Amino acid sequence: MRNKTDIMPGAADSIGILRSYLGLCKLKVVALIVFTAMVGMFLATWPPGMVPLDILVFGNLGIGLAASSAAAINHVLDSREDARMSRTENRPLPQGELNSRSALLFAAVLGVLSMVILVYLVNPLTAVLTFLSLVGYAVVYTMYLKRATPQNIVIGGAAGAAPPVLGWAAVTNTIDPHALLLFLIIFVWTPPHFWALAIHRHKEYAKVDIPMLPVTHGLEHTRLQILLYTLLLVVVSILPFVTHMSGIVYLIGASLLGAGFLRYAIILWRADDNRVAMQTFGYSIWYLMALFALLLIDHYLLLLPGLSAL
Repeated sequence: MRNKTDIMPGAADSIGILRSYLGLCKLKVVALIVFTAMVGMFLATWPPGMVPLDILVFGNLGIGLAASSAAAINHVLDSREDARMSRTENRPLPQGELNSRSALLFAAVLGVLSMVILVYLVNPLTAVLTFLSLVGYAVVYTMYLKRATPQNIVIGGAAGAAPPVLGWAAVTNTIDPHALLLFLIIFVWTPPHFWALAIHRHKEYAKVDIPMLPVTHGLEHTRLQILLYTLLLVVVSILPFVTHMSGIVYLIGASLLGAGFLRYAIILWRADDNRVAMQTFGYSIWYLMALFALLLIDHYLLLLPGLSAL
């Protein structure tokens, strides 16, 4: 009979390998992607109701697996740069925990599995849109745009803005104008969100020759662009109310959240302090989560007696 000392080293190795593969998936990013996709699903139900359980489970599973596949491909394509940047040097590939071949095989398995789930258990439209998003991020953005133009995150942001459209399509099998409005919100949110991080890490991006906006156009110009995009985001975030997609509760919440984001953008514009850039980056994440949570809450307020007029 084997004792614990015989078993534990192998178990520890297995846990370490599993942790390395999960590290390829960028789980925090995937969680935000799945959350915005799920909000798209619930907003697609009219009158407000429950998303069919099979669509809710398999739709989010397929979208999450595709996002994880794209993240793993991104790890492979960026492995050389990651090894030279302090923010990313501890990722599985730079640390030698996995090799590129294993990571690509893992990405392929996740990608194929996501497509099978979406095609056969959700609908082909969602599968096609999800596949285009995967290719847009993993190939178009990572392989070309990221290294070709300082507008990389603006153009490439289309892939990251797709999840609400995917969630909506999973429920309705259509591309709805309201879903495209959710797409627009994330699309406009992406530049000020990512450029704040790029300001904080501009020296590292310069070291690996990635033409992020702070590297090519300087910090002052980037801070101004963050302010301008934040102003545009505040306007765009009001459109769900203007188009009668959401009510007064969303309007109030979105206005307050937008004021908070704008405050950070103004402080960043005026202050030459990288700590403010990271504070802005951190707030931007909470902003998007809260904004989509408000969309969801406002949607289901229609079910409460006396609140349908809101």
